[in-house]
Amino acid sequence: MHHLRSTSSANTAAVQKGTSIPSLAGASVSLLISGSDGLPRAQSFAAGSVPEAIRMAAAQGLVVVGIVQQEARQTVRGGTKRFPLLLFSQELLALLDAGLNLTEALSTLHLKERQPLPASVLLTILTALREGKNFSDILATMPEHFPNVYVATVKASERTGDLPRALGRYIAYQLQFELIRKKLISASIYPVMLLVVGGFVTLFLLGYVVPRFSVVYESAGRELPWLSTMLLAMGKLIYANWQIVLAGFIGLLVLTGWGVTQPRGRQVLLNGLLRFPFVAAKSDEFRLSRFYRAVGLLLAAGISLPKAMGLVEGLLSASQQTRLNAARLSIEHGQSLSHALGAAQLSSPVADSLIKVGERSGQMADMLERAARFHDEDFARWVDWASKLLEPLLMTLIGVFIGTIVVLMYMPIFDLAGGLQ
Repeated sequence: MHHLRSTSSANTAAVQKGTSIPSLAGASVSLLISGSDGLPRAQSFAAGSVPEAIRMAAAQGLVVVGIVQQEARQTVRGGTKRFPLLLFSQELLALLDAGLNLTEALSTLHLKERQPLPASVLLTILTALREGKNFSDILATMPEHFPNVYVATVKASERTGDLPRALGRYIAYQLQFELIRKKLISASIYPVMLLVVGGFVTLFLLGYVVPRFSVVYESAGRELPWLSTMLLAMGKLIYANWQIVLAGFIGLLVLTGWGVTQPRGRQVLLNGLLRFPFVAAKSDEFRLSRFYRAVGLLLAAGISLPKAMGLVEGLLSASQQTRLNAARLSIEHGQSLSHALGAAQLSSPVADSLIKVGERSGQMADMLERAARFHDEDFARWVDWASKLLEPLLMTLIGVFIGTIVVLMYMPIFDLAGGLQ
């Protein structure tokens, strides 16, 4: 952290002397603040320049240890591109296992990189390494690309000198999450396709078939049932404005697809799903599973339990984080992990039993990994069950809706046939 504090001191001195520090574009500046756990974290300040942001941080009693590069932050926020952390870790591990040292491995990755963002990040890391800075300290200055769990794992490996093993543990941790994420995506593809196809079929019936039936019924001069009359009127309206209706439907699909690709859109969708109690309960279990695995990863890296719990609290929901703070206080006062998590309602019966085994055997990291694996498998089974239930349910609803349209179209014919009899 020495180089970061030097940077902070230089910036502060520049402010005191009135030296001009280039202003960063935008309405906010992100600084690296020393957290209670000793690791730097990014915090944004509503300031037009770096000196002003440093003054605001100092007024709040915060210790500034560095500056987040504005260009990298804007790249992440301005587009959908992100630094491919999992791929980077896999490639770095392969090169380290082949016998290359860290600088050689990073140089090789930089030479083969063609994407601007990863190449820029790798060049920044290489430049800092050649200046003699620690790998973990360099990663900590880029929290938009390297999360706290990753930085803490690398930092712990620098004490043991076993970076490949630390990378392997993180890769296994991230791959398990990617597996669950891909399962969720694949389970949602078929229901989405059903809704899209059902929507186009409904528009075709209402905008093309129904208006032609209305011409036949009007020429017959018979009184129609009021439901059929409403359907025919809707069909005429859609037929008269079919370009607007079709453009609106396609626009809605495009807007929905774009919204799902944005973090804020996904959050709105997730909040809507979490209003269903059963889905919310499963979401909490999934969050706990990630929490167990991340804590186990950090414990295996040699990080203390309270510090590990603080580093990964962002994986939990707001209510779970509140209970986690109470559990951390209990552990710091000498309580066992199983007792603290049980009192905070952050453990299932299976997890509680496995954690107690870990406390007796001294293999806490392994037991937390086993608990996470058990809950992941249970969540995967629930996803399969929910998708198998949702698909026929959607098909039934779409069939009933389309069938209702068809019945209302033919109802006047049924009445005419009954009158002839």
